[in-house]
Amino acid sequence: MPRLRLPLQTLPTFATVARLANLRAAADELHLSHSAVSQQIRLLEEQLGFPLFDRRGRRVVLNAAGSALLEAVERALAQLDDGTRAAAAATGGAEHHIRLTLLPSFAQRWLLPRMGSWRERHPDIGIELHASQQIVDLQREGFHAALRQGNGHWRGLEAERLLDSPLIAVGSPNAARRLLGRDPASFCDEPLLGHSGTWEQWFLLAGKRVRVNPVAAFNDAGLMLQAAEQDLGLALAREVLAADAMRAGRLHRLSPIALDDPEAYAYWFVYPPALRDWPPLVALGRWVKDELARSQAGLPDGTPVIAPEETVPAGRTGSRSRAASAAPARGRGL
Repeated sequence: MPRLRLPLQTLPTFATVARLANLRAAADELHLSHSAVSQQIRLLEEQLGFPLFDRRGRRVVLNAAGSALLEAVERALAQLDDGTRAAAAATGGAEHHIRLTLLPSFAQRWLLPRMGSWRERHPDIGIELHASQQIVDLQREGFHAALRQGNGHWRGLEAERLLDSPLIAVGSPNAARRLLGRDPASFCDEPLLGHSGTWEQWFLLAGKRVRVNPVAAFNDAGLMLQAAEQDLGLALAREVLAADAMRAGRLHRLSPIALDDPEAYAYWFVYPPALRDWPPLVALGRWVKDELARSQAGLPDGTPVIAPEETVPAGRTGSRSRAASAAPARGRGL
């Protein structure tokens, strides 16, 4: 089959029409007239020699040929976008600005307290933070990188595994004093924060099969940890998110038991392949790894040693320490 010469200017229009399934909506998004969009789709189909859409009233729906082409077009457009940003970065046009997306809990509990360190180390590189519960399409939304948690499979992106952060039981200093010496299986009698299924898995590791009814559930781990600091209940939280509060004495790890699933709880540094060698991105990745190693060092081992009458001053945990470092990168790549 001879190589086709596709009218490249029609490909972004094709992808937009395929996504919206409506010519007029695509025209509005692209700031083109309805007839201009129709003409581009017609030109593309004529060049290919076969239709890409089925017309259903006002809707246009991809047929099998259109679906096959769309997959290749989206990859090609994403690569072109990455290449454009990499070229702009190479000329110095974007070297002082990084757009980073991450979970609100990680932004609040880990990144923001360390922004002073970033500014001291890289005063010439600004960061625009986008905190969201949703996974953002980096290429489509124009982000340079993401700090993500998950199983490491995001199509078209590269990633570096940062660390695995298990779920641990934490509570306020009052809770730590109250629970001193008690069997972790008895924690089910305490007010619990979070989701029942997660706590039930943790109690199974403690040797107790139990149904729990938490006093509050949260869609954001940062809010849950704040509630635990205010002595509203015990929380199961990522160790990395609770680390600063444990070192400051606002929270205490209550048990060595950890709910550990590296496929679910790993953190990743994610970026488009074309930006792999972009100096600001390399600098950000190196800084994140260094700071994670520091934040994981010297965390309490989960054996509360607070005397019942002891008041914990700020800056102390009242718990034994253990040397720890960021978990090595392991498992499947992104």
